[in-house]
Amino acid sequence: MKIAILSRNKNLYSTRRLVEACEDRGHDSQVVDALRCYMNINSQSPEIHADGELVGGFDAVIPRIGASITFYGCSVLRQFEMMGVYPLNESVAISRSRDKLRSLQLLSRKGIGLPVTGFANKPKDIKDLIEMVGGAPLVIKLLEGTQGIGVVLAETRKAAESVLEAFMGLHTNILVQEFIKEADGADIRCFVIGEKVVAAMMRKAPEGEFRSNLHRGGSASLIKISPEERKTAVAAAHAMGLNVAGVDLLRSSRGPLVMEVNSSPGLEGIETATGKDIAGMIIEFIEKNARPHRTRTRGKG
Repeated sequence: MKIAILSRNKNLYSTRRLVEACEDRGHDSQVVDALRCYMNINSQSPEIHADGELVGGFDAVIPRIGASITFYGCSVLRQFEMMGVYPLNESVAISRSRDKLRSLQLLSRKGIGLPVTGFANKPKDIKDLIEMVGGAPLVIKLLEGTQGIGVVLAETRKAAESVLEAFMGLHTNILVQEFIKEADGADIRCFVIGEKVVAAMMRKAPEGEFRSNLHRGGSASLIKISPEERKTAVAAAHAMGLNVAGVDLLRSSRGPLVMEVNSSPGLEGIETATGKDIAGMIIEFIEKNARPHRTRTRGKG
């Protein structure tokens, strides 16, 4: 098979591992920078070009689209889909998962456990918004934030009001969520491929921090997850329509709660913590499922 890896940097760990996994399993791969691509959109023979050359002949495409280029990256991926190339994750599913509010609403509709979440855009609603999620402490998140950036823990009601007023004054879209104290600064990253969780790790926040992201200095370790956590992670990935996803869970007194569903989960932390060949599993999934013009996903909305 000839597999395109849609990535801006061929030296990133995840990209390198996918290239290696393709080579190990006898496939040709090519790293394609989405921002170097431009498209000929027509009903007869849609095309992708990069640096004056035609980009084509691929059987499958693995999207590694960063949050900052979601719109253009998904447009390029959609063009691959129009050309009959099998996407590991479909463009509509990636767009769906990147919209934090929409993704939470879809998860809620499927009855999947979530932290109580509030959304508003008027300062006059702040007091009721805080009350709605159970009061302080609470977590405030920018809708466009990634890797823990734009996530604030407001420990008192007064602090929550001040932060919310500041964000709303900047006309920034924010979510307010209950703080899950019993999680104790830790979350679980479940790596879902197809119908199962193939690996899981616990991410623990450093001392004095509540965000467990590895980019914020968090540590990762191997963990055994419960059947309920496994079921929740797979259901969350399916609700987004993603074949491959990193599902972040919190352990709460009322069961597992989904924080986020990541459509381009990094491989370094999970492979290091678990010792598993996740990249190889991804290529194996493509081998079993890639078909020309097969782009349907499970999710709706």
